[in-house]
Amino acid sequence: MKTLIVTAGLMMEQGKILVTQRKKDASHGLLWEFPGGKVMEAEEPRQALRRELMEELGIEVEVGTIVEAVYHVYPDYPILLLLYSCQIRKGTPKPLGSQGLRWVDSEELKNLAMPPADDPIRNRLCPP
Repeated sequence: MKTLIVTAGLMMEQGKILVTQRKKDASHGLLWEFPGGKVMEAEEPRQALRRELMEELGIEVEVGTIVEAVYHVYPDYPILLLLYSCQIRKGTPKPLGSQGLRWVDSEELKNLAMPPADDPIRNRLCPP
């Protein structure tokens, strides 16, 4: 089974983290996640993240360093989730490709329903 490479952006403003809610009919529908998406064939991960955040949120970002890499095996496929720090350079996030979006603090993040691959990231950002 081929591993799906997925990128996500960690965007913070005034101590809050941007999360998006997956559309109801998507896999893991209505769960919250760090925004981003799949890396296409022959696409560099940082470029994929810039593309995905423009498509999904209508924002231009500067992609920084990698914060976390998570390998997770779902029943149908394995994924490698690459989380990068990002700075919004242009635009205001809008839920163009998602059900909704929210800026949450660490306490709110702890209580959101998220896909299993996002759990190690959440645990790192919100230690007990």
